Amino acid sequence: MTFEPHDISAQLDASGLYQLPFQREFPLSVRAFHYRSGRFTQGATWHEQLELFCPISGSVGVRMGDQMVRLGPGDLLVVDNQKLHNVIDEPGLDAQVVVVSFLPELVYSLGSLSHDFAFLLPFYAQLEDRPHVLRGTEVAGPEAAAALRQLAEEFFRGPAAPYREAACKARLLLLLSVLLRRFQDADVMRWQFERRRQMAHRFSKLLAHMRDPSATKLPLAAAARMCGMSTSKFTRSFKQVAGMPYLAFLTHLRLAEAARLLRIGDRTIAEVADLLGFSDQSHFDRRFKRAFGVTPSQFQKQDRVAG
Repeated sequence: MTFEPHDISAQLDASGLYQLPFQREFPLSVRAFHYRSGRFTQGATWHEQLELFCPISGSVGVRMGDQMVRLGPGDLLVVDNQKLHNVIDEPGLDAQVVVVSFLPELVYSLGSLSHDFAFLLPFYAQLEDRPHVLRGTEVAGPEAAAALRQLAEEFFRGPAAPYREAACKARLLLLLSVLLRRFQDADVMRWQFERRRQMAHRFSKLLAHMRDPSATKLPLAAAARMCGMSTSKFTRSFKQVAGMPYLAFLTHLRLAEAARLLRIGDRTIAEVADLLGFSDQSHFDRRFKRAFGVTPSQFQKQDRVAG
């Protein structure tokens, strides 16, 4: 595989929604990325597709909601896709990573056999403070690594390979079955899986509103009304789905917009801070560095170098 620099900026919107284009009949992607300090797409993302993240070389820190996970070669992270997550930029970061992405419908949808939903439980059954990580040193580690390698081999044979799609799906299901057995003790039943999906759907109108750059930012009570919930229920449910409180998510949106404006480069840092409602530039600098790992001025310099 060729490990390409991580650059997904073209597929991101202002909220950090990452929309990966899929073929309608084959919603599966395997990508090989090279993460180097200051030279990958910064900022937290979320997405509809499900994702597995596996370093092949180097060490990577991943923030997912309020949790931080350290991964080494051969470790496999089951990404909680609706929680904001990002690779943490650190001095000396130099890692090669394989990312498997697919839509749930590839595995389980209306009309599927009833037991097919089990393949998705490792994604939907994660506990709030315990991300699903299969370490390469565990008993199941070599089996997962072999399944991932076979999946990548089938995927990179190219579209002309006979029965490529069927072979890829078979390899994916093998990998998911390893994860299912590893995390089968998670205290989640099928009804909880369905409840999680339904809850995410209830936020769809609000998230669409938040992704519109021209839309006004809704206060907490108005956001709860849009979702048909009381303020207290909305507060609990939003954090469960997004991995952070609603007001923190609004701050994330402001910072994502700040990064976009800094890339354009036609405003000063002070002007960007003022435009987005930060009390002063020092406050903006602190919040931006907490989110992106670098100050706004460093971010601009890195973006110019990468460009």
